[in-house]
Amino acid sequence: MHSPFNLEVSRAQQTGHRFAERTRTKHATIHALLAAGHSKRSVARQLGMTLNTILGFSRATTPEEMFTGQWQNRATRLDAYKPYLDQRWQEGCTNAWKLWEEIKEQGYFRGYAGVRDYVSRNFRGKPQSIGPRPPSARAVTRWILTHPDALSEGNRIQLKAVLAHCPELTTLVDHVRSFAHMVTELQGDRLPEWIVSARTTTDLPSLSRFAQHLERDLDAVIAGLTLPWSSGVVEGHVNRIKMLKRQMYGRAGFKLLRKRVLLAS
Repeated sequence: MHSPFNLEVSRAQQTGHRFAERTRTKHATIHALLAAGHSKRSVARQLGMTLNTILGFSRATTPEEMFTGQWQNRATRLDAYKPYLDQRWQEGCTNAWKLWEEIKEQGYFRGYAGVRDYVSRNFRGKPQSIGPRPPSARAVTRWILTHPDALSEGNRIQLKAVLAHCPELTTLVDHVRSFAHMVTELQGDRLPEWIVSARTTTDLPSLSRFAQHLERDLDAVIAGLTLPWSSGVVEGHVNRIKMLKRQMYGRAGFKLLRKRVLLAS
């Protein structure tokens, strides 16, 4: 079982500047020894520190009170990007990895750890931002795939705001809704025209690849989007038989399995 002292030290070692981590460790050690009943002179002898150092640490209720020195104001590569990080945090971007990727595109060439530590020290646990949190990618996908008439007024407004900031997404929505209309209205004859339009959309390579795959079996896809018949019922029976096979595996022979399939029909 870990003592409170060990837990405090391990937490201190997770974040921050090296000098800060050493200070946190010393502070935790000194306060742990004092709490155990050792005198300040005894602690100084055990740790090889001067009495004045021990007195300074003993008076500090938190290790942050000991953070004095030039290292605090030392210029870093991240300084030029801190205003941008502050602004993005206020706008609702709270993912340190995402923030790091954004400033990398602006010329920041150092690693992720500096951004992570800056966000952890300055933002975590503090009130965020002005304005609502931006919708997640999953929410936007759901709005795009939902029929416009089935969207609530709030979702419709949010989707409109998202599309206003992303022309590529607006183009994608047009193609998705056009394809959905073909599926629901059985208008397969419009598929070749849709494929040509999708393949010429250079800003949406995934959509272009999807259209290219449709061309590999174009006649079957057009038939599926035109004829009122489908293999849905057959697929349902196949799935039911597979489920029965899994349930009977290792329990009985073919005769009992056959009887279960026939009775379930």
